[in-house]
Amino acid sequence: MVLKTFGWSFAITALGLVAAVFYGGWEAFGIVAILSVLEISLSFDNAVVNAGILKKMSAFWQKIFLTVGVLIAVFGMRLVFPVVIVAVSAKMGPIEAVDLALNNKDHYQELVTDAHPAIAAFGGMFLLMIFLDFIFEDRDIQWLRWIERPLAKLGKVDMLSVCIALIVLLITAFTFATHAHQHGGAHVDKAQTVLISGIAGLITYMVVGGLSGYFEDKLEEEEEREHEEEEEAARTGKKKPAVVLAGQAAFFMFLYLEVLDASFSFDGVIGAFAITNDIVLMALGLGIGAMYVRSLTVYLVRQGTLDDYVYLEHGAHYAIGALAVILMVTIQYEINEVITGLVGVVLIAWSFWSSVRRNKALAAAEGGTGSDEKTEVSSGV
Repeated sequence: MVLKTFGWSFAITALGLVAAVFYGGWEAFGIVAILSVLEISLSFDNAVVNAGILKKMSAFWQKIFLTVGVLIAVFGMRLVFPVVIVAVSAKMGPIEAVDLALNNKDHYQELVTDAHPAIAAFGGMFLLMIFLDFIFEDRDIQWLRWIERPLAKLGKVDMLSVCIALIVLLITAFTFATHAHQHGGAHVDKAQTVLISGIAGLITYMVVGGLSGYFEDKLEEEEEREHEEEEEAARTGKKKPAVVLAGQAAFFMFLYLEVLDASFSFDGVIGAFAITNDIVLMALGLGIGAMYVRSLTVYLVRQGTLDDYVYLEHGAHYAIGALAVILMVTIQYEINEVITGLVGVVLIAWSFWSSVRRNKALAAAEGGTGSDEKTEVSSGV
């Protein structure tokens, strides 16, 4: 099972490390290995959240996620995206940007760093919306009840997550502008960039997430209708509309996954510059890491890990919220990538430990006092 799921990741790792040796010797080998570990540690929460979405998709779309999705993640986000950012921010052609990335690495790194406020605002807002929509939803299983119960009640207010996200964006942009004024106003325009990029991230989340949710609801309605007709031994009608809806739902869920992955990859791409400014080594290292994240996503789905360890998804969303805040803070201040990675790992490890405790308590309750205790234990911390 492990070899089947992670086989391609192992193969890509071997090829990537060999390519690194041929490209830059053993030093390049070490850099690529470090970048791979960095990407995996920063994106483990990505895998958990992806698994929650992917388990709703068919085996066909899971394969698409592992093939076409990997090409988008590895080639698009880890290689093309940094070049596009430089081309747009520096107002140069793509060929010129590629030449700059390969032949003038220091200047290329400066341009990517200059574009960081826009990248962080877009990704930060997208991830913040994911966290807020999760935390404001009233759900049967709650992890940190003292937080989640009152927030679930507040979540009944329409558009509350959007309002909070916009307030956070305004505070971030205002703080950034104030800091710029204190330093002579040389970067005042970047406050506007932060605001526009953040709004773009919010709009992207609402459009992609909204379409995905719409078609998913349509699919569930169609499946429920057909199930009722089958139970009544009536004619089920044409199957084609249901297939079309399934395709639409899966497509937009796939699109949502790719945008989600892109937002998660921002911190990895930016953090990689602390290790190297060689775009080839970055693409190799981050690409290997992205492969493992995708394989881990499928592994979690096929093993039913999220069903067995019910708080994992909670921990991952808290990690998303932390990453969103970190991205917004990095617009003004530098935060070490080790801290970013550790925050996510600690939250997920905590949620896993809580899930194990819950499962043991439920097993004891089933063999002891009965269903009343089971109900109380299952409700969270």
